[in-house]
Amino acid sequence: MENPHSRPGPHSGEAELHSYDPLRPHSHDPNPAPPSETADFLLSLPDGSQQSVTPDDLSRLPQATVPDCYIISTGHGTSGPFAFSGVAFVDFVRHFWAGEWSEAEVISGDGFGTRLATDEVKGAVKRPILLAIASDSQPLRRAAGLVRLIVPSEIDDALKQVKWIGRVNIFNAEAQGRGDAGKTEECNGL
Repeated sequence: MENPHSRPGPHSGEAELHSYDPLRPHSHDPNPAPPSETADFLLSLPDGSQQSVTPDDLSRLPQATVPDCYIISTGHGTSGPFAFSGVAFVDFVRHFWAGEWSEAEVISGDGFGTRLATDEVKGAVKRPILLAIASDSQPLRRAAGLVRLIVPSEIDDALKQVKWIGRVNIFNAEAQGRGDAGKTEECNGL
């Protein structure tokens, strides 16, 4: 099967018309199996440091539960409601990065991903954006998407609902003075 996220070749002519960005809203093929056995993911911070984060690390941070969440999955329809639990994304970032930040990329181990602006994350107070490690008071299994990004405000297309998180990149575009240049190569359309 062809990779739905493949980039146009350097001489295809398409690169000049459409810049590739795997994190712009798009559909993707359903993926019934986790891309890896482990739920650990890589966290990259604005200063260039990186570290591995495990579900156990997340469980030691302050926990939040958001009831009445629905999952709208590509090829699977809508399921729920669920009460997802985990660390609020704003608390996750605050725990690992004390400085300012402008944006985060959350990328699945299978390459699907999304971007979250700081204002979007900080503005989700009553129904916070979560890095979920439990659903309906039960630990999430890897097959169910552990670790899973839950964006409760998204109710129609699930393009921000990332399961099997493989990487989180935090950026501070102003301090880095690079705008999009600070983003990972895979996300720049190169």
